[in-house]
Amino acid sequence: MNLFALYTGHVRAAVTALAKQEKLARAPDLDRIVVEPPREESRGDLATNAAMVLAKDFGLKPRALAEKIAAELAKLPQVENVEVAGPGFINISLADALWLEVLRTAVKSGQDFGRTDLGKGERANVEYVSANPTGPMHVGHGRGAVFGDALANLLAFVGFEVTREYYVNDAGAQVDALARSAYLRYREALGEKIGAIPEGLYPGDYLIPVGRALAERHGNKLLGRPESEWLPVVRAAAIEAMMAMIRDDLSALAIRHDVFFSERSLSEGNTDRVAETIEALRRQGHIYEGRLPPPKGAPIEDWEDREQTLFRSTAFGDDVDRPLKKSDGGYTYFAADMAYHRDKLERGFTTLIDVWGADHGGYVKRMQAAVAALSAGKVSLDVKLCQLVRLLRAGEPVKMSKRAGDFVTLREVVDEVGPDPVRFMMLFRNNDAALDIDLAKVIEQSRENPVFYVQYAHARCRSVIRNAREALPGLDLEPASLDRAALDRLTDEGERKLVKRIAQWPRLAEAAALSHEPHRVAYFLHELAGELHSHWNRGNDLPHLRFIIRDDPELTLARLTLVYGLATVLASGLAVLGVGALEEMR
Repeated sequence: MNLFALYTGHVRAAVTALAKQEKLARAPDLDRIVVEPPREESRGDLATNAAMVLAKDFGLKPRALAEKIAAELAKLPQVENVEVAGPGFINISLADALWLEVLRTAVKSGQDFGRTDLGKGERANVEYVSANPTGPMHVGHGRGAVFGDALANLLAFVGFEVTREYYVNDAGAQVDALARSAYLRYREALGEKIGAIPEGLYPGDYLIPVGRALAERHGNKLLGRPESEWLPVVRAAAIEAMMAMIRDDLSALAIRHDVFFSERSLSEGNTDRVAETIEALRRQGHIYEGRLPPPKGAPIEDWEDREQTLFRSTAFGDDVDRPLKKSDGGYTYFAADMAYHRDKLERGFTTLIDVWGADHGGYVKRMQAAVAALSAGKVSLDVKLCQLVRLLRAGEPVKMSKRAGDFVTLREVVDEVGPDPVRFMMLFRNNDAALDIDLAKVIEQSRENPVFYVQYAHARCRSVIRNAREALPGLDLEPASLDRAALDRLTDEGERKLVKRIAQWPRLAEAAALSHEPHRVAYFLHELAGELHSHWNRGNDLPHLRFIIRDDPELTLARLTLVYGLATVLASGLAVLGVGALEEMR
C-alpha cells in the first residue's frame, strides 16, 4: 500500500474534476504533480505542488488554484484537514486510522511490502563491473559491482524484468598483453628464469597458476613456436582463468550476472556485427567519410588528421563526431561498443543502464549518442559513474597488495571485514561522490558504523519479539492475531512517527528505482534505524513506553505489530541492498 501513490491519484482526480468545471481547452499535465512528505512535520502528513505547476494551465494564480484543489480534497473521507501554505503549496492531514492500516498491510505483506508493478515488466538491462579480464578485481571495481547489483535488485523490486550483464572485454591490446604475461609464467613454470616482468605486461603473482596450468596442459609444445600460433591458445586460457577468478571474487559479495557477453563474439566467425552496425547507421545517414577538425583547447585522444569513417554523434548531443576505424583498418573501441549496445536493443531492452568507473566520464556522451541513433531516439542510455574508493585502516592508507602488484584487491577487503560492511558502505554515499572506507571503523559495534547501526536495529526488533514470547507465553503473535491488534492504542508521538516512516518505504523504493539511486535506500534505512533506537532509549527512561507491558497484553500486541512492521521494512530494504538482516548481533 503506497499511501503517496494513492493520494497522488486523489490529487489528479481533483485536478481533472476542476479542469472539467473550468472547461479547459487542453487537459493539464498530471505527470507534473508530486505528493510527498512536507518539509516540516507540523505542516501535516502530505504535501503537493499541484497548484504551483498547473496554475498557468488554469490561467489562475497558484494560491487561487490551490484553494480550489484543497476544497476538492477536503471532501475525501480520510482527510482531516487541508491547508494552503505560502504561494500555493497544499498540505494534507490524514486520519490516524489510515496510517495504522498501512502498518497492518506491512505486517501482512512481509518483505513484499513496498513491492510494486511500477515497471510493468519493462525489460531493463543493467551492465555492471565489466572489468577487463586481466587480473583480480580491485576495490574500485567492487563499488561498481555493488552499485549495479543493488540497482538491479531495486528495479526488480518495483516491477522491471531485469537482466544483469557483464561485458567481457576479451579483444584488443590489453588481453594480448595478458597473454604475453601468462606466456612468461608458462616459461617460468617449465624452469626458465624469466627475470623482471617487462614494462607494459602484468607483473602480479596471480598469473603464476595460469602459467603452471598451461605447462601441465601443453608441456613444452608452445615453446619455440611463433607468437601467432601460441598467442590465441594462451590468450583463451588466460581469459578463462581470469574470468573464473572474477566470478569467484563477485560471489564473495553475493553478486551474480545473468549474461557474460564476449566482445570478441561481435566479430568472430562469419558474422561481423561491428561492420553490420556501421552499415545500418550509414543507411540512416549517421555515418560519413570525412576529416575531424583539430581540437580546440585540450587534445582529443582519438583525433587524427586524415580521411576516416566517422559517426555523426554531434547530431545527438556529443561534442565532436567520432571515428569508427583506426589507421590500420581495425575498429575503434567505440565501434565495438556501438555494436554491443545495438545487440542489447535487438534483444528487446527498453531501459539501458551502464555502470562505469569515473575514468570513463569522457566516454558517456558518445555512447548516449550512439544509443539514440541506434534506437531512433526511442531508448536512452543512463550511465552511472562510480567515483574512486580510498581504503583506510584506523585513518591510515591501506598498503598495496603483493598478490596484485599495484592495488588492493576486492577479495582481500571482503575476506578482512565481510561482505555486509563492504556492500552497505559502498552504497552509503551517492555513486558520484568519492568514498573513504576505514576498515577498522566498518567492523566497530558503534552508532558511528552505519551498517552496524542498521543491522542492530533489525536484530533489536527480533530480540523484542523473542523476549515477548518468553515474557508473555500466552500471547499469540501469529499474523492473524496481529491483524486484530488494537492499533489505536499506539498513541505516543514516537510510535506514530515510526508508523509514518514505515509508510514511506513504498514511495522511497519507487523513487530510488526511477532515479537509479540505490543509495537512497541506505539513507532511508539509516534514518529509520535512528528513529527506532531513539524510541528505544525513550523506553529506557520512561518504562510505560516500552514495547512489552506485562500487565497490558492488548497494548503489547499493538506495539509488537509496530515492531514487526519495522523489522519487515528493515529486512526488505537490506535485501534490496544485498545486506543480511541479522537476527541477533554477535
